[in-house]
Amino acid sequence: MAENKDAQEKTEEPTSKKLDDARKKGQIARSKELSTALVLLASAVALIAIGSFIAEAMYTITKRSFTLSRDETYDLNHMFQILEMSVMESAWPLMSFMVISMIGGIYGSIAMGGYNFSWEAAGPKASKLSPISGFKRMLGKDALVELLKGIAKVVVVMFMTYIALLVFKDEALHLDVELYPLNLFHAMNMIEWAFLLLCAAMIPIALIDVPYQSYKHNEEMKMTLQEVKDERKNSEGDPQVKSRVRRLQYQAAANRMMQDVPQADVIVTNPTHYSVAIQYEQDGSRAPVVLAKGLDELAMHIRKIGKAHDVPIVESPALARAIYYSTEVNHEVPQKLFMAVAQILAYVYQLKAYKSGKGKRPKSLKKDLPIPPELRR
Repeated sequence: MAENKDAQEKTEEPTSKKLDDARKKGQIARSKELSTALVLLASAVALIAIGSFIAEAMYTITKRSFTLSRDETYDLNHMFQILEMSVMESAWPLMSFMVISMIGGIYGSIAMGGYNFSWEAAGPKASKLSPISGFKRMLGKDALVELLKGIAKVVVVMFMTYIALLVFKDEALHLDVELYPLNLFHAMNMIEWAFLLLCAAMIPIALIDVPYQSYKHNEEMKMTLQEVKDERKNSEGDPQVKSRVRRLQYQAAANRMMQDVPQADVIVTNPTHYSVAIQYEQDGSRAPVVLAKGLDELAMHIRKIGKAHDVPIVESPALARAIYYSTEVNHEVPQKLFMAVAQILAYVYQLKAYKSGKGKRPKSLKKDLPIPPELRR
């Protein structure tokens, strides 16, 4: 019973597949506070950079609007001319401000979690319309965290507002005694820095919210031990099935090798463990090729088939091991082993000629064949 309970507890870290599947569903870590902070800071920076141009546009518009000649007071089209001039004067600074703020908003929305779009997340969900689910969200842990964040934002913003009033109080009270339009530009300068100060109040909230959202998302994505096992089976296959498939593949490969053994020119062996069947086309169009190789029982089976088809068997333990570990089936023998293999083949051809009465008995094969140290096993 305890084991079953442990298997249902989400104690395992989410796998990459789990995170990828969740991302496709739109389930990624997001921080609204980070997004808000970046939008506000981008707007504050834009206001500082463009504030003087906005103030100048305001000055030009107000001056033109309230400075009328006698003829203009009787011109019914003058109002539309003023409107056109106002739009032209304010268009560039306001559009620049909005573009910078928009860039901040776009970056703020993808700063945590990156860009992600999911049709599944965009689709309607019945759970979002359920009153019961709504009450659970209102009374859950997330709602409490959001409430605490809201209270923290109010407190921090009020504190920063108080700081801004203390900093700019004297300057604001003396604006009425400054000359126009210098007081207009001075007021805009105070607004810019006061706005930046208030926007900076969101930074500590965002710095707290980002790791919390990352932790929360990781906790939601955690898996039970059974889910991890099931995913591994689905992605990699059942270990028992894979083992049986590998065994069948090995048997099929071994059967194919055994069919090629009778075509070999020689079988090089280590007396008890290794066997390697080699074929060489005497026209020289191709280097010696390994037709089959085996270890232990398979090695004995290769030798058995070789004997049944009168394939010469030569004992050379060092060469057998070197070819076994360096060459795959149906691949050519490495160039570094050509000399050793050539001596084996020459001995076999001389032995065949002797047995057929066409040559002298060959000398015994040298035990110390030229095998490079790096290929010895």
